[in-house]
Amino acid sequence: MEPTAMITNATGNLLQADADALVNTVNTVGVMGKGIALQFRKAYPEMFAAYAKACKAGEVRLGQMHVWETGALNGPRFIINFPTKGHWRSGSKISDIDAGLSDLTKVITDRGITSIALPPLGCGNGGLDWSEVEPRILAALTVVPGLDVRIYAPGSTPGAASMTNTTKAPNMTVGRAALVTVLGRYSQVALGATPLEVQKLMYFLQVIGEPLQLKYAKNRYGPYADNLRHVLNTVEGHYLTGFGDGSSRVLEAEPIRTLPGAAEAANRVLVDHPDTAARVEEVQQIVDGFESMYGMELLATVHWVTTENRDAAKDWHSAVKHVHRWTPRKKRMFTEDHIRVAFFALDRHGLLPAD
Repeated sequence: MEPTAMITNATGNLLQADADALVNTVNTVGVMGKGIALQFRKAYPEMFAAYAKACKAGEVRLGQMHVWETGALNGPRFIINFPTKGHWRSGSKISDIDAGLSDLTKVITDRGITSIALPPLGCGNGGLDWSEVEPRILAALTVVPGLDVRIYAPGSTPGAASMTNTTKAPNMTVGRAALVTVLGRYSQVALGATPLEVQKLMYFLQVIGEPLQLKYAKNRYGPYADNLRHVLNTVEGHYLTGFGDGSSRVLEAEPIRTLPGAAEAANRVLVDHPDTAARVEEVQQIVDGFESMYGMELLATVHWVTTENRDAAKDWHSAVKHVHRWTPRKKRMFTEDHIRVAFFALDRHGLLPAD
């Protein structure tokens, strides 16, 4: 009987798998900004540099593996970047998974790879159904003699604290110091802050005059700035922990907390920037009594509608109408009474737009 691969389902941190090769899912435009790709970027910054250079040269293509040798005596010998989509905003196509698996089996044979760990190719941000993808992985790799395969199905993302990060700690800028400090103060009451709450804290910090250059826009959960996600990616594992790879669903995300030494580093910066320090304190007063995911979304949503609609800034009944028109979810969640309370809280702090 012909020898076949040994395939097992695995959970936990794929990057810590005891395997010859680790598979990373990538696009072809040089971006590793979220999910498993971001984990790989932080764990192997030199690999990311090689991948980005190859993308710029047009060498990373759908259906073809980009292989990077780690050169390490211990741990994986290869990182295999498996293109599952063209642009990072695009969805994945099952035909590209099929083509990629064909090339992957060739790479495994040519490189003498004996064990390999794979994520759920094209699922998650790629949008493919795992029930479609898994059988294709099994069919492609089962026939490789003696190969040890560990498959990490959707939902096996490790906790933020266990994610590997070998990147250099970024400088503590004024903006990062404000983020660390406002989060630390908020966490004294709320025991950490989810990404949703961090978004709203920084929203109000910018509203009262801190020049953060965050690009807030109307979103399902209230005002949201995608470029704040990039800031959180940068400081994760250095000053904050909990954001991880940014792939968690909003309502299931871990609380983000400050790491030891971060508050002290932030304080050293803010000593020379008293205006920023004062704004951080003002934000704590603004959100007092609203320290929860529900409360922060409510307060920021009400503020947003009053800035976008003149009638909502003048009358809380109008604010109710605009909040309830935002999404059916907000209409179900936010009662008239709660919107009224948020409206007058904003008014007390002088945050309702003047005529």
